[in-house]
Order: sequence, then C-alpha cells, then structure tokens
Amino acid sequence: MMGAGLLAQYAVIAIAVLLSIVFVARKQFPAGVRRLRILCAVPLLREGRAQWLQRVGRWLAPAPKATANGCGGCNNCDP
Repeated sequence: MMGAGLLAQYAVIAIAVLLSIVFVARKQFPAGVRRLRILCAVPLLREGRAQWLQRVGRWLAPAPKATANGCGGCNNCDP
C-alpha cells in the first residue's frame, strides 16, 4: 500500500507538471488558449445559470482584444 509521504510526493509532481503544461500552452499557443477559454466560458455565462456559475464564467473568459484605435468599431473612423 502507498504511504502518505509517497502520495504527497506524487500529488506535488502532478501539480508541477500541470502548471508546466499551462505555462507552455499560454506562451506557445496564446490564440488556442484564448479560444479554449471562450469555449469554456460561454456556456457558463448563459441566462438562467446560477450566479456562482456566471462568476466562474466571467473569471474564465479572456479580456476583450484591444484594437489599434481603441473603439473596436467598423474601422471607418474619420480622422
């Protein structure tokens, strides 16, 4: 049977590996991570969901992308 110390060691290693995967994914595939976050957040933000689920969805959703001129409109701005 596995001892408590060995189980704790495996848990720490699993957490370290998971954090490493998240770090590499965010650095190497930012667009993919953004799409994944949107894909996970949208179902949580629907009307009728519990408030705590909507809070989790807002936390999970990525920040809106910034545009060059700051308005995010049609790109037909008059100078």
